Amino acid sequence: MSVWLPSAPCTPGACVESAGSATAVPRAVLRLTAMVVLLLAGITLSPLGRWIPAELVRRWSRATVRAAGVRVRITGTAAPTGGLLLVANHISWLDIPLLAAVRPARMLAKAEIRRWPVAGPLAARAALFIDRDRLRALPGTVARMADTLRAGQAVAVFPEGSTWCGRAQGDFRRAAFQAALDAGAAVQPVRIRYRFAGGADSTAPAFVGDDSLLASVWRVVSARGLVAEVEVRPVLTEGGDVDRRALARAAQHSLGLRAAAHP
Repeated sequence: MSVWLPSAPCTPGACVESAGSATAVPRAVLRLTAMVVLLLAGITLSPLGRWIPAELVRRWSRATVRAAGVRVRITGTAAPTGGLLLVANHISWLDIPLLAAVRPARMLAKAEIRRWPVAGPLAARAALFIDRDRLRALPGTVARMADTLRAGQAVAVFPEGSTWCGRAQGDFRRAAFQAALDAGAAVQPVRIRYRFAGGADSTAPAFVGDDSLLASVWRVVSARGLVAEVEVRPVLTEGGDVDRRALARAAQHSLGLRAAAHP
């Protein structure tokens, strides 16, 4: 087991509910097609990333989630400019474009994402990758994150180290927060929830355990009435004397998350 990747109790069989009311197969196929087209457009334009306005990236990210049939609600504090560490709880592959809709950022991602169909090539151009099986590589990854933050860019991290179903959560791991302290960068927590249109919580978008990406994507595009709620919490700090353990706890507390052994 990787030192970087904790063991989450969440599994598709135990935690992931059915999507409830399902759309007709033709509509689900149309959603999937629209999402793939938007992702391919992103891959095509990614070499021009530094010249693409941030607002256009935010709109593209929201459109990608919306194409999957998921409504997006973003509330809370506007993300500041300059070096910024965005930290969020992790439930689904949808979390990645949702964070980009808050502020475009270099994503800290597991190296395996390079092999994902369609999304892999896009991530390869925009992500900072971590090899979770090589603990010795972690200081170098933290240093690259700090350099990115010093350059005035945003870095997005899921400090739980794994996806959870949303009913259970993991403790925030501390390494990423060291990068913010080293760079004197702000830390902004973001809370992600998935609900049905009626307000009930939904685990249908969760991508956990041995779930396959294709099965998870199909479950999302087949669902009816899914809503992604993204709450941007106030900035915590800009460096200072606080240590990474305290900063990680403050971020987790800001999101109202408490580690739980089981859903």
